[in-house]
Amino acid sequence: MPRALLSVSDKTGLVEFARGLVARGFEIVSTGGTARVLQAEHVPVTGVSDVTGVPEMLDGRVKTLHPAIHAGILARRHRSDDGAALARLGIGLIDVVAVNLYPFVEAAAEAATPFDRLVEEIDIGGPSLVRAAAKNFADVLVLVSPSDYAPAFEELDRPGGPRPEFRFGLARKAFAHTAAYDSAIAATLDTIESGPGGFTRGVQVGLPLQLTPALAKIRDLRYGENPHQAAAWYGAEPATGLGAARVLQGKALSFTNLLDLDAAARIVAEFGEPAAAVIKHTNPCGAAIGESIADAYVRAREADSMAAFGGVVGLNREIDEDTARAIVSTRIDVVVAPGVAGGAGAILGTKPHMRVVIADLSDEGPDALEREIRSIRGAVLVQDRDRVREARRTWNAQGAADAGLSVVTARAPTEEEWKALRFAWRICAHVKSNSVVFTAVTHTLAIGAGQMSRVDAVRVATMKVAPGRLQGAVAASDAFFPFRDGLDAVAEAGATAVVQPGGSLRDAESIAAADERGLAMVFTGKRHFRH
Repeated sequence: MPRALLSVSDKTGLVEFARGLVARGFEIVSTGGTARVLQAEHVPVTGVSDVTGVPEMLDGRVKTLHPAIHAGILARRHRSDDGAALARLGIGLIDVVAVNLYPFVEAAAEAATPFDRLVEEIDIGGPSLVRAAAKNFADVLVLVSPSDYAPAFEELDRPGGPRPEFRFGLARKAFAHTAAYDSAIAATLDTIESGPGGFTRGVQVGLPLQLTPALAKIRDLRYGENPHQAAAWYGAEPATGLGAARVLQGKALSFTNLLDLDAAARIVAEFGEPAAAVIKHTNPCGAAIGESIADAYVRAREADSMAAFGGVVGLNREIDEDTARAIVSTRIDVVVAPGVAGGAGAILGTKPHMRVVIADLSDEGPDALEREIRSIRGAVLVQDRDRVREARRTWNAQGAADAGLSVVTARAPTEEEWKALRFAWRICAHVKSNSVVFTAVTHTLAIGAGQMSRVDAVRVATMKVAPGRLQGAVAASDAFFPFRDGLDAVAEAGATAVVQPGGSLRDAESIAAADERGLAMVFTGKRHFRH
């Protein structure tokens, strides 16, 4: 009689799977909680202790770590000496191993989980069973997910049994499963702090000595940035943000769509009020806040309506009917939002080729990819995400110092200029450097992105707007002005106030230029390059 070992934390489909195995002539061997579930449903089960002759011990820490189990899994069926060794010791073969691991990832995702509980959620026997079965995939089926059960039955029912390529595919999945599990443990233990009271969960200081990201493939993409480049979309566990996105309608997302969605999400996540961003080639061509999400979207689109054609839209509120009507009134390729409300879905459906993506775009709570990873030739670079924390509080004359700001000109910003400067600074941080942006209080007016000099960035911004449109605007620069010509160009464009990090050897010249022209200028002390 063939035997199957079942030991699962995720009990989804367990009883049906076990019954299906019994119907196919299998003996079921199982552990603790899994065995109790099967017994309650009257599925015949042999306990692991009956196989090993040793009771489960140490509060279940030791159950399956025994030669009677592992030899039955690892024995090579084509080796007569392996068979003889098992026969001599009275050990039976195990042909199917269905195991999924203690829920460490779920426990780690809960900030309140104490350290001692985390330790107990580190599975030892489970990964050993999975790895043993995967190593001997030629003879043993290893199943690490309930989604494997139905395909396994199909293969078991084939004449001649499961195909070698199916067995090998399960083994690959199994090793990826245990690798991801160990990576999650290593990443979580990086956040543990030792103190007089013992070990506690904290925030990791510094970057890990070894980086082992565990990312599961979400799907293959048609191609990368260009048709000759292969590409795929991966996500971390637990899935968050765009890793947990749902495509509601439209064509499949492309590599560049996803990059633009990320750029849109970063901008709208900056704001608590309704916010919208329209992205082209990872840069905003318009961004705005409003009384409603429809209001914010229209302002963002009209900031550069020509560039918005065929763009990617990010919204930090559900799409309502008014917003849906505004979106479908022009050509938009992709829109991402936290949800679609009421009859908005039917309105969006009138543009069937437009992709509508649902994702949590908030910037609160745990982020499975808090660090950013960029590949270079032969290596990768890792950094913490850039957050514009200095703009998370209100900017005004009273609170400037609390936000780390300093007014460096003779004239301080007016109340309206403070509001506009804060908005401009939050947008500027998400534009490819070198960047200079011109804004009003609620929306962008002109954006100069990714130029080799700040004067060029100003020129690119101003060339896209009608003369006089920037009169009374404010400007933000993601890094300092190295020469006064940048300030002169901003003033000539019509701006009345400027925010920048400061820190140039020639800051005094820039301050003098601002004073000569009556500009208010604020230094933040923080640079926000985006390469």
